[in-house]
Amino acid sequence: MSTTIQASAATSAPLSIARLYAMRGGYLFMVVGLALVKWPLLPSAHTLPVYEGVTLSLLTGMSLLALLGLRYPVKMLPVLLFEVAWKLLWLGLVALPNAVAGDLDAERTRILVNCSLVVVIVAVTPWGYVWRSLGGGAGDRWR
Repeated sequence: MSTTIQASAATSAPLSIARLYAMRGGYLFMVVGLALVKWPLLPSAHTLPVYEGVTLSLLTGMSLLALLGLRYPVKMLPVLLFEVAWKLLWLGLVALPNAVAGDLDAERTRILVNCSLVVVIVAVTPWGYVWRSLGGGAGDRWR
Protein backbone atom coordinates (compact mmCIF):
# COMPACT_ATOMS: atom_id res chain seq x y z
CA MET A 1 0.00 0.00 0.00
CA SER A 2 2.80 2.44 0.79
CA THR A 3 4.25 1.83 -2.68
CA THR A 4 0.94 2.89 -4.22
CA ILE A 5 0.85 6.05 -2.11
CA GLN A 6 4.45 6.91 -3.01
CA ALA A 7 3.87 6.27 -6.70
CA SER A 8 0.72 8.38 -6.81
CA ALA A 9 2.42 11.18 -4.85
CA ALA A 10 5.27 11.24 -7.38
CA THR A 11 2.88 11.72 -10.29
CA SER A 12 0.32 13.94 -8.60
CA ALA A 13 2.40 17.09 -9.06
CA PRO A 14 0.20 18.95 -11.53
CA LEU A 15 1.55 20.31 -14.76
CA SER A 16 1.45 24.07 -15.14
CA ILE A 17 -1.32 25.66 -17.15
CA ALA A 18 1.31 26.85 -19.63
CA ARG A 19 2.51 23.26 -20.11
CA LEU A 20 -1.07 22.05 -20.59
CA TYR A 21 -1.65 24.70 -23.26
CA ALA A 22 1.65 23.80 -24.92
CA MET A 23 0.52 20.16 -25.03
CA ARG A 24 -2.82 21.23 -26.46
CA GLY A 25 -0.90 23.14 -29.11
CA GLY A 26 0.97 19.96 -29.97
CA TYR A 27 -2.26 18.00 -30.27
CA LEU A 28 -3.77 20.77 -32.40
CA PHE A 29 -0.67 20.73 -34.62
CA MET A 30 -1.17 16.99 -35.16
CA VAL A 31 -4.92 17.28 -35.77
CA VAL A 32 -4.68 20.13 -38.27
CA GLY A 33 -1.75 18.59 -40.15
CA LEU A 34 -3.38 15.18 -40.44
CA ALA A 35 -6.81 16.65 -41.23
CA LEU A 36 -5.33 18.61 -44.13
CA VAL A 37 -3.18 15.80 -45.49
CA LYS A 38 -4.90 12.51 -44.61
CA TRP A 39 -8.62 13.12 -44.10
CA PRO A 40 -9.23 14.08 -47.77
CA LEU A 41 -7.90 10.63 -48.77
CA LEU A 42 -10.48 8.74 -46.68
CA PRO A 43 -13.17 8.44 -49.41
CA SER A 44 -10.68 6.66 -51.67
CA ALA A 45 -9.04 4.55 -48.95
CA HIS A 46 -10.41 1.34 -50.43
CA THR A 47 -8.49 1.97 -53.67
CA LEU A 48 -5.08 2.49 -52.05
CA PRO A 49 -2.33 -0.14 -51.98
CA VAL A 50 -2.53 -2.21 -48.78
CA TYR A 51 0.18 -0.49 -46.75
CA GLU A 52 -0.87 2.99 -47.83
CA GLY A 53 -4.38 2.13 -46.64
CA VAL A 54 -2.98 0.86 -43.35
CA THR A 55 -0.93 4.03 -42.92
CA LEU A 56 -3.92 6.22 -43.76
CA SER A 57 -6.10 4.40 -41.24
CA LEU A 58 -3.45 4.51 -38.52
CA LEU A 59 -2.72 8.20 -38.95
CA THR A 60 -6.41 9.11 -39.16
CA GLY A 61 -6.98 7.19 -35.92
CA MET A 62 -4.07 9.09 -34.37
CA SER A 63 -5.62 12.38 -35.42
CA LEU A 64 -8.90 11.46 -33.73
CA LEU A 65 -7.05 10.55 -30.53
CA ALA A 66 -5.10 13.82 -30.77
CA LEU A 67 -8.45 15.60 -31.01
CA LEU A 68 -9.29 14.10 -27.60
CA GLY A 69 -5.94 15.44 -26.40
CA LEU A 70 -7.27 18.97 -26.78
CA ARG A 71 -9.66 18.26 -23.91
CA TYR A 72 -7.57 15.73 -21.97
CA PRO A 73 -3.92 16.60 -22.66
CA VAL A 74 -2.45 14.51 -19.83
CA LYS A 75 -4.66 11.45 -20.30
CA MET A 76 -3.83 11.37 -24.01
CA LEU A 77 -0.07 11.71 -23.43
CA PRO A 78 0.59 8.25 -24.97
CA VAL A 79 -0.52 9.73 -28.31
CA LEU A 80 2.33 12.24 -28.13
CA LEU A 81 4.73 9.49 -27.09
CA PHE A 82 3.67 7.28 -30.00
CA GLU A 83 4.08 10.19 -32.42
CA VAL A 84 7.61 10.84 -31.16
CA ALA A 85 8.52 7.13 -31.16
CA TRP A 86 7.44 6.25 -34.69
CA LYS A 87 8.88 9.38 -36.24
CA LEU A 88 12.25 9.09 -34.49
CA LEU A 89 12.40 5.41 -35.46
CA TRP A 90 11.70 6.26 -39.10
CA LEU A 91 14.23 9.07 -39.08
CA GLY A 92 16.91 6.88 -37.50
CA LEU A 93 16.23 3.59 -39.28
CA VAL A 94 15.18 4.78 -42.74
CA ALA A 95 16.09 8.41 -43.41
CA LEU A 96 19.53 8.53 -41.78
CA PRO A 97 20.95 5.40 -43.46
CA ASN A 98 19.58 6.54 -46.84
CA ALA A 99 20.98 10.03 -46.33
CA VAL A 100 24.41 8.68 -45.38
CA ALA A 101 24.37 6.41 -48.45
CA GLY A 102 23.23 9.31 -50.67
CA ASP A 103 20.03 7.45 -51.57
CA LEU A 104 17.38 9.95 -50.49
CA ASP A 105 14.85 10.06 -53.31
CA ALA A 106 12.08 12.66 -53.59
CA GLU A 107 9.53 10.59 -51.64
CA ARG A 108 11.89 9.84 -48.74
CA THR A 109 12.96 13.49 -48.67
CA ARG A 110 9.31 14.59 -48.45
CA ILE A 111 8.68 12.17 -45.58
CA LEU A 112 11.93 13.25 -43.89
CA VAL A 113 10.76 16.87 -43.91
CA ASN A 114 7.33 15.88 -42.54
CA CYS A 115 8.83 13.65 -39.84
CA SER A 116 11.30 16.37 -38.86
CA LEU A 117 8.33 18.40 -37.63
CA VAL A 118 8.32 16.00 -34.66
CA VAL A 119 10.51 18.62 -32.96
CA VAL A 120 7.26 20.44 -32.14
CA ILE A 121 5.88 17.38 -30.32
CA VAL A 122 9.21 16.74 -28.57
CA ALA A 123 9.18 20.35 -27.35
CA VAL A 124 5.65 20.23 -25.89
CA THR A 125 5.95 16.81 -24.24
CA PRO A 126 6.50 17.09 -20.47
CA TRP A 127 9.44 14.68 -20.30
CA GLY A 128 9.94 15.03 -16.54
CA TYR A 129 6.31 14.12 -15.97
CA VAL A 130 6.62 11.21 -18.41
CA TRP A 131 9.59 9.88 -16.50
CA ARG A 132 7.94 10.30 -13.10
CA SER A 133 4.66 8.74 -14.16
CA LEU A 134 5.81 6.00 -16.53
CA GLY A 135 9.46 5.28 -15.92
CA GLY A 136 10.35 6.11 -12.37
CA GLY A 137 7.76 4.37 -10.23
CA ALA A 138 6.42 0.93 -9.57
CA GLY A 139 4.38 -0.64 -12.34
CA ASP A 140 0.77 -1.73 -12.02
CA ARG A 141 0.22 -5.01 -10.23
CA TRP A 142 -0.13 -8.20 -12.25
CA ARG A 143 -2.78 -9.84 -10.05
